[in-house]
Amino acid sequence: MVNPPVRAETNELALINRPKNLDRNPAWVQTLIYLVLIAMALVTLLPILNVFAMSLSEADAIFKHPLMIVPYNFTMAAYEYIFSTSILLKSFFVTVFATVVGTLFNLALTITGAYSLSKTALPGNKTLLWVCIFPMLFGAGLIPTYMLLKELHLLNNIWVLVVSGMVVPFNLILMRNFFWSIPEELEEAMRIDGASDMGILWRMIIPLSKPAIATIGLFYAVGHWNDFFTGLFFLNDNTKWPLQVLLRSIVIDMNALNNRGVTAVIGQDATKIMLTPENIKAATIIFSIVPILLVYPFLQKYFVKGIMLGSVKG
Repeated sequence: MVNPPVRAETNELALINRPKNLDRNPAWVQTLIYLVLIAMALVTLLPILNVFAMSLSEADAIFKHPLMIVPYNFTMAAYEYIFSTSILLKSFFVTVFATVVGTLFNLALTITGAYSLSKTALPGNKTLLWVCIFPMLFGAGLIPTYMLLKELHLLNNIWVLVVSGMVVPFNLILMRNFFWSIPEELEEAMRIDGASDMGILWRMIIPLSKPAIATIGLFYAVGHWNDFFTGLFFLNDNTKWPLQVLLRSIVIDMNALNNRGVTAVIGQDATKIMLTPENIKAATIIFSIVPILLVYPFLQKYFVKGIMLGSVKG
């Protein structure tokens, strides 16, 4: 009779002594993978480099080299022009406010909601879960949303950027799956010590869930920063516009200048004479994407860990 533990030990030794090169792809496959990844990175990076170079080049250079990736005839005139108007800085602070405050509200509601849904013994748990899933499949539409915000007196109010889309169902379910994967024994141990539900959530669940919280928080932050339709539909005062709506207005205005044949003259002083509408659009686009690009590298390491840990129970 074969002893099962001996067979198990034999299998483990076989796995340990297995040549490591058997787990790797052939050299040509690795090379192909790297080439595809490099090509995808270039497809993403080159348009950004092109816009950045255009924002730092003079008008004549843009017409001569429309696909540049390095600046020609370097000048900061476009950035001096966009910062000479106060409306851009106002829109920047509106966007920062909506991103910071909105993300905090999003995380607070998502964490508490996901913690409740992770309790399978909670009465009506499955019903509540389906209530959260239903909006992922069917949305109310623009008109009901407009009527609701009107009744809440949020039209033309900066808080509409925070309140609108308070919880994303996908993020809620993702966070719920992460909480569900945390061993119940840890929670039971804290209950024996006399901890309440809020104490368990604050002192154990949240510290253990930092990767998931960072991932979901970045999802919410990017959504708020790139939010365009909320400001366009529900804010009439241009002093309350977020950065993306102002960017749209600048692009439209610059296109109107192009259609009227205005190229090298915008304003009266020497710095503005070197500009073209393409400079203004490029500088504004770079200004709008740089802040979120600076934040992303600090949270990128949490993406894979935060998503994968919440995908499997046990």
